[in-house]
Amino acid sequence: MHKQAREVFNNSFTEKKYEDFVESLSSAFPGQLDFRVAETPVFVPKDLKEKLLEACRQIIATLSSPDFKAKTERAVPADQHVPGENAHTSFLAIDFAVCKNEDGKLVPQLIELQGFPSIFGYQAVLSESFRKFFDVKKRFDYLFDANSYEEYVGKLKDLILAGENPENVILLEIFPEKQKTRIDFAVTEHMLGLKAVCYSKLIREGRKLYYELNGRKIQVKRIYNRLIFDDLANYPDLQTSYHFTDDVDVQWVGHPNWFFRISKFAMPFLNGEYVPETRFLSDYVGLFPDDLDNFVLKPLFSFAGAGVKLHLTKHDLDVIPDPENYILQRKVTYEPVIQAPDGLIKCEIRMMYGWNDNAPRPELLISLSRLSRGEMIGVRYNKDFTWVGGSASFFEQ
Repeated sequence: MHKQAREVFNNSFTEKKYEDFVESLSSAFPGQLDFRVAETPVFVPKDLKEKLLEACRQIIATLSSPDFKAKTERAVPADQHVPGENAHTSFLAIDFAVCKNEDGKLVPQLIELQGFPSIFGYQAVLSESFRKFFDVKKRFDYLFDANSYEEYVGKLKDLILAGENPENVILLEIFPEKQKTRIDFAVTEHMLGLKAVCYSKLIREGRKLYYELNGRKIQVKRIYNRLIFDDLANYPDLQTSYHFTDDVDVQWVGHPNWFFRISKFAMPFLNGEYVPETRFLSDYVGLFPDDLDNFVLKPLFSFAGAGVKLHLTKHDLDVIPDPENYILQRKVTYEPVIQAPDGLIKCEIRMMYGWNDNAPRPELLISLSRLSRGEMIGVRYNKDFTWVGGSASFFEQ
């Protein structure tokens, strides 16, 4: 997107550099890298950076409003409500497509948002690795409210550990060793000293939770939650002594209820030039837009693109039995803006925030980008392509 930075990078790019770059990640965390790393980072020019920051400020103003929790009570399924919810989310990730407006200028358009942690550890290591192996100018940076990698790690420690002994803080997942994002779990352990613990391994004794490590039973005082509890439905025969809706004596960093509140469910409450028209399907009362080909249908309670319908007819909408559980969102047109050796590529940027319990507002820490040639962003839509996949963003200072 930044013409000069792009030309410098592309002119210095070689396949050997890329192979060494990926190998450095794989060798640092053996067996953990399980998704495609793009050949290039994204270079974000100042003008687009300011628009991204303004879009995030507008969205956060709504999420911080006094009535937001009341508006989103229905978002948390009754059978998945977890006790001990804090006053606001601990994490915020806001995804934007890079598009062009009528004046031909680059603008962000909101795609989705989540009150759930992203790959905070891995993204910092990835960004540092790009700097090590490729020509990334000093006037571009991947950090926001931190001046160095070390300061960034310190902020994650404050947020996730909050002064607790790392062994009393766990990263919670279901079978973490099988997850696509497990390299982030390994990086996070390296950075912060906490272990990834499987949900099935938690031991409940009264109101206390424990896990075992090297024959020791260790109390869990804080949970860095990376488990989407819907995933437990894939394991109907799972036997555990702890159920996530149990009222136990732990602090959540990334409380599960906020995963539902700040999600597709929140999008109809947002507005502004960077937010495409979005309404609950039930709000249309049968009077759907005439130009349905310009809209996308998204189920509220599915994730990672599952159930999204890009090509709609009125009949598709008429037969949905629970329209209150769907949103209809105006499509945005991703502008191919990343110059690869063999053409232009589409881009999505995720702005990633941490929000300490006693802080009035979330703090922008880092970002990630995803590059795509397919109809949708995501690995399943970009098989067998190059210059696509997960990447880092460097912002012009």
